[in-house]
Amino acid sequence: MKQEEQQFLNDLDKRLWTMANKLLPMLDAAVYKHVVLGLIFLKYVSDAFKERREELNAAFRDPNNDYYLGDDGAELIEQELEARDYFTEKNVFWVPALARWDFLQANAKVAVGTVLQVKNGKTTEYKFNGIGRLLDDALEAVEKENSKLKGVLEKDYARKQIDTALPGLIDLIAEIPFKHGTLHAKDILGHVYEYFLGEFAMAEGKKGGQYYTPKSIVTLIVEMLEPYQGRVYDPCCGSGGFFVQSEKFVEEHGGRIGQISVYGQESNPTTWRLASMNMAIRGMDFDFGKEPASTYTRDQHPDLRADFIMANPPFNMKEWNAGVKDDDPRWKYGIPPAGNANFAWMQHMIHHLAPHGSMALLLANGSMSSNTNNEGEIRKALIEADLIECMVALPGQLFTNTQIPACIWFLTRSKLARNETRDRKGETLFIDARNLGYMKDRVLRDFAPADIRKIADTFHAWKRGENYADEAGYSKAAKLEDIKKHDYVLTPGRYVGAAEQETDGEPFEEKMARLTAQLNEQFGESARLEGVIRENLVRLGYGG
Repeated sequence: MKQEEQQFLNDLDKRLWTMANKLLPMLDAAVYKHVVLGLIFLKYVSDAFKERREELNAAFRDPNNDYYLGDDGAELIEQELEARDYFTEKNVFWVPALARWDFLQANAKVAVGTVLQVKNGKTTEYKFNGIGRLLDDALEAVEKENSKLKGVLEKDYARKQIDTALPGLIDLIAEIPFKHGTLHAKDILGHVYEYFLGEFAMAEGKKGGQYYTPKSIVTLIVEMLEPYQGRVYDPCCGSGGFFVQSEKFVEEHGGRIGQISVYGQESNPTTWRLASMNMAIRGMDFDFGKEPASTYTRDQHPDLRADFIMANPPFNMKEWNAGVKDDDPRWKYGIPPAGNANFAWMQHMIHHLAPHGSMALLLANGSMSSNTNNEGEIRKALIEADLIECMVALPGQLFTNTQIPACIWFLTRSKLARNETRDRKGETLFIDARNLGYMKDRVLRDFAPADIRKIADTFHAWKRGENYADEAGYSKAAKLEDIKKHDYVLTPGRYVGAAEQETDGEPFEEKMARLTAQLNEQFGESARLEGVIRENLVRLGYGG
């Protein structure tokens, strides 16, 4: 993306967020989230529809285009522009007239109205009572016309009773252009949607963080796994951040979105809807199952074997195993304890991994060393099976919802040489990234692009066997024997050692004598200055 376009998006994000908050100060973030994101979704489908409509209008009038309707085709154009198939063939949502943004904005301030609609030559009458009801009807109409959105859109604007504030919010969102430079509706509104998700996550604190993984962490995982093509799966997909970043990765490397297929699962109905809308806004084909459901008891993709799996499951989740049997085929490496789901998530992901697949998941640091309740035995079995490819220790304060220190596990079904990678059998890379990143504000740390590049480049250099060397305090390629010596503990700090300290060449005894003399001089100067201050105070009448 051009620098000017990126700056445009950043400025747009901040302006919209600031103004939107002024319009509905009476709602908390958990409720406001659906009000705003639902409108952004409607704006997107309408803008994408409008963009396709303009393309068709030009094509129908162009003698050199296959869609040209002929010299006498002017009368047919309006009718053809309402033909649904022209839109669905390009993966553009069909938007009924009452859900188109121009119509919604024009009628936002009308308390009660009646509108005549023309569709496929037929005229129908539509009555509405208030903008809240109009928006609910619009969303229902979009959902009805597009089977992919069945059960996805939250239609309760009327119930929230915020009709007085909605016209201003609609006018604000109307300012989002559906084109800017090389950016189109998908790029602009997808970016705004993602920004608002992050802001709502911070506004909601712990609760909001359940569906939002920091963008830099998602980017790091995607850059390391490199999902160029194949099936991408997230068993606790939240708002779909890993899929969005995978899409960007493919596009940035010259690929097409059709090269990856997206599979996800999410138990929280609200978050399931947010993720589905996020994919729809970006025009991505996705399969999140028939409904929100527990990954453990109602696996929506039982036969899936994914090429790439990425996840940020809830840390140290308790009481996860209700309805799950101990002899579940997923527990190949040991039965996960009822009090902690970390190794249940991991084994579920391994179960769904293709023969040459790779996966990454964020877990609490305790997963690397805990020996309680069978966790140590499961970790040992995973190590003995040579599934662990890389361990990355992360800095603290990366997440809005928890201060628990975290790490990233990278696992693979096969470490044999394949697609420019060398044979890495019996070897695991440890990266200690705790000293990387910067404080973006007083409470949150983030990775800079250079940090992400450093970690990803280290991983790829090690995999290829090109220009990789262990770096004290940062990275270490360890053999299985090394890990056994450390009792199967996978904490990177145990392997990378301490960073080498630069020396100035001055012998310790000489340096100590010099520094001691310097300190004594400074003490003496301090005493002299204290005496001067006291004398001045006495002269001024403040001392005796």
